[in-house]
Amino acid sequence: MVGLLVLCGPAGVASAAETAPAASLSVAIDTVWVLMAAFLVFFMQAGFGMVEAGFLRAKNTCNILTKNFMDYCSASLMFFLVGYAFMFGAGNGFIGLSGFGLSGAENPSGVPLWAFWLFQAAFCGAAATIVAGGMAGRMKFPAYLMYTVVISGLVYPIVGHWIWGGGWLAGMGFADFAGSTVVHATGGWAACIGTILLGPRIGKYVNGRIKAIPGHNIPIASLGVFILWFGWFGFNPGSTLGVSGDGGSAAALVAMNTNLAAAAGAVSAMVTIWLAAGKPDLGMTGDRRGAMPLGPCRKGVAGA
Repeated sequence: MVGLLVLCGPAGVASAAETAPAASLSVAIDTVWVLMAAFLVFFMQAGFGMVEAGFLRAKNTCNILTKNFMDYCSASLMFFLVGYAFMFGAGNGFIGLSGFGLSGAENPSGVPLWAFWLFQAAFCGAAATIVAGGMAGRMKFPAYLMYTVVISGLVYPIVGHWIWGGGWLAGMGFADFAGSTVVHATGGWAACIGTILLGPRIGKYVNGRIKAIPGHNIPIASLGVFILWFGWFGFNPGSTLGVSGDGGSAAALVAMNTNLAAAAGAVSAMVTIWLAAGKPDLGMTGDRRGAMPLGPCRKGVAGA
């Protein structure tokens, strides 16, 4: 018996010693993956800014870029102070009530809290800035600042708690892999409500007829589209929250689907505007949010 223990003991110790570094390496790899994804999602702010600035009139450029800059700053601060707690804190089916300022905060991921927070904060900023495009050219800056504080500190985190924080929708089996509802529907509905309240831009309708208001810089808008496309490779594949184990295969599949979806959306938009207007239009193809009017490339593409 003693001899058996002598023979088996070192192997058991060695096995345990090997397991710890392997687990640590797995966490390290997943952490780097989540951080890189967060950086890509953050870079989407530049994409939103370029798209919106390019499709607006030149006089509105500074206003929209300032909004894009400050809404991410406001979202980061609000999500740190209260938003993360409302979204992932222990509470009830409606709202989380613990972890304010990340003090004693819950961490539902397998990576360090700080990495998970940064990834989620980038999502929060994206939800906030979606609204800027929907109300571009007709919302005063102070009012926009008040809106972005409310949506990033209260509205978005509460909706996120319902689905990702173990709230009442999660209890009913509702699932959202990469924010189609939590991020985009929340920002989209906020933009829709704001657009209804503000109404159309002055000069958009003349005697009941639609008047196109072309954007002033198509190259900048096109660059913004490619930046957003690039950022989506952080937004969607990054939502696996890791690439160790089977996570790598899942992330690769999501990345492929993301690329195919963007390409299919662009081709579908091109075909649609070609059939509707008789010529292809870069503005209606590249801006997949559909917020801007027909006309940025009024002569079509390459003189078509």
